[in-house]
Amino acid sequence: MASRSLFLSLRRRSSQRCMSRLLSSGSVSTEYTDDYINNSETDDLRSRIFRLRLPKRSATSVIEKWVGEGNRISISDLRQISKDLRKSQRFKHALEISEWMVSHEEYKLSDTDYAIRIDLMTKVFGIDAAERYFEDLPLTAKTSETYTALLHSYAAAKLTEKAEELYERIKGSKLSFSALLYNEIMTLYMSVGQVEKVSSVVEELKRQKVEPDIFTYNLWISSCAAALNIDQVQRILNEMRCDSGCNDDWQRYINLVNIYVTASRLTSADSISPIEIEKGITQREWITYDFLVMLYAGLGDKDKIDQIWKSLRMTKQKMTSRNYICILSSYLILGHMKEVGEVFNQWKQSTTTEFDISACNSVLSAFEDAGLMEKANDLHMLLISGNCSPTNK
Repeated sequence: MASRSLFLSLRRRSSQRCMSRLLSSGSVSTEYTDDYINNSETDDLRSRIFRLRLPKRSATSVIEKWVGEGNRISISDLRQISKDLRKSQRFKHALEISEWMVSHEEYKLSDTDYAIRIDLMTKVFGIDAAERYFEDLPLTAKTSETYTALLHSYAAAKLTEKAEELYERIKGSKLSFSALLYNEIMTLYMSVGQVEKVSSVVEELKRQKVEPDIFTYNLWISSCAAALNIDQVQRILNEMRCDSGCNDDWQRYINLVNIYVTASRLTSADSISPIEIEKGITQREWITYDFLVMLYAGLGDKDKIDQIWKSLRMTKQKMTSRNYICILSSYLILGHMKEVGEVFNQWKQSTTTEFDISACNSVLSAFEDAGLMEKANDLHMLLISGNCSPTNK
């Protein structure tokens, strides 16, 4: 009991010191006004907080008023409201809920609560504040989740040196980490163009006997593709097939990668040249985005595919047959024929890339080789309806 009281006291003082520094620095306005408007139809704490129209309004005062009216609120309720606020990008109000939880000893914070708090501190006050908060945490609160949260903040800001220093600290700790931590540092290396470092992270993951997930494999494959090391891509795919955790999503992703590698001629001269353009995506980075599209196709996430495809089309980079193959195959394997037809027409009407019937035939053959005969037939019929002549019968 004494040790728990000491821990709670340290936790509260750490949080209060951090918040005091931030508030005294003028980073956040202290002039809060509760603009809660009574609404008898939805008079619950979540609705009251979501009716705060401006970030400077105080979620804390809303909670205090709610409790002052004799209402009770559980930590699970607070977590759910915070989650909903984060989804709505209401990070400052979510952080105030976190602060309320910290300042009330009856709420026992989990490792996830601390990790979320680091992420919110980064978004509201900046990485320096999150870093100070992490360092001020008691040793018992410096867990795999909080380390991963801070690494995520560094990776998102592309602070390679800080991320690598933290990664070395992590490797020297006795904590156990999931694939998420390694995915974070791999994502950073991909984002800053240091694709050659990804393989060493995978080696470390294997040394620690950590089970890779589908995102690990995607990042690993993307790094090899970006380096045009297609033989290694094939070796990774073979490893995935033997992975005990391989499920239907993984198999669909493996099929897509096989189709992509077989049909897209990654080693052709025009694909190797990394042409820099005004909006900043190189030919090498295109390959990485293509694999990301296929990952979400493997996971069945059409919305993500839509978002990535829209973003890529807004750049001024010259589209290649490979890019169209990737998106066309992804929509096709998910059964979204309307989108397949739209991509097909965009390709045919493109002013930057000549429509390539031989590439379409390669896709058709690759679908057949993967045993996806129904999808191959759909593509065959699409080519015929588009006045093209597929060689496959």
